[in-house]
Amino acid sequence: MTSVIKDTQSIKEAVTFINAIDVNKFSRLISRIIQKLHLKGERTFSEEEEQKLQTALSLDKQALNLVLETAAFILEQAVYHNVKPASLQQQLEAVHLNPDKAEVFSQTWATSGPEMLDRLKHNIFAPKKLDYVGWQLNLQMAQSSQARLKSPSAVLQLGLRNEESEVQENVFVEFNHQELLEFYNKLEIVQGQLDSLT
Repeated sequence: MTSVIKDTQSIKEAVTFINAIDVNKFSRLISRIIQKLHLKGERTFSEEEEQKLQTALSLDKQALNLVLETAAFILEQAVYHNVKPASLQQQLEAVHLNPDKAEVFSQTWATSGPEMLDRLKHNIFAPKKLDYVGWQLNLQMAQSSQARLKSPSAVLQLGLRNEESEVQENVFVEFNHQELLEFYNKLEIVQGQLDSLT
């Protein structure tokens, strides 16, 4: 299997910081990150908690952010590729993460991974869902520079509902004939791909 964790400059810097963290503190940190991983748009730690973490882990703000983002990225890659815990540990050791830290990732993934995958299966990828579609046709007949003008356009009203807050937002999109035709053709392609999956 090809490695899902690439040895980039950012990963190298994060590994240096992670390797310096006490393994028990790191274990608690990873547990907290995986618990909040499925909550997109929500911070894992509050501002106050991050300040305490900086002191506890002896890291400045930038280093702490790099550690948190990298740890979340590694776990997201494990979720996305459904990596086996042993493989994850090998891949992390290959990017020079200390074996004890790689084992923390592996054990956390082994215990929390199945639950995480189950949670993500039930999540939607987009935070907004299309609830309503309305339309109207407009026809511009004249303009100050042209006495005779026929310029039809369609205005679509898309009612989007936020899954979490149940707030509806209306988005209005105006199309001329050519733009509407291109939009329709793209929807036909999407429909064809959805049909092929079922």
